[in-house]
Amino acid sequence: MSDTELEATLTEALKEVLDPELGYNVVDLGLIYGIEVHSGQARIALTTTTRGCPATDYIREGVESCAASVGGISAAEVVMTWEPPWTPDRMSAEAKTHFGVAA
Repeated sequence: MSDTELEATLTEALKEVLDPELGYNVVDLGLIYGIEVHSGQARIALTTTTRGCPATDYIREGVESCAASVGGISAAEVVMTWEPPWTPDRMSAEAKTHFGVAA
């Protein structure tokens, strides 16, 4: 599987990781800022809705564990970032509908 295919597979797999406070997946919430895969090694840029989010470690560990379980991924590094700050604009259309956020 190519790196591009692995990135797409990893993105789909990460939809299984839920933000415990919102009960919605981290991909559609827009918490994944980027995914890069090179030779089976994944680097995932992740944020939280706020810098002091009490669920930060839980979400990071969930993303890391999920990524490591994807076939073809030999290592996963999760890098936390808060730049640019998260806003509801990053949410998918489905998540915006679910939470009643105007598109």
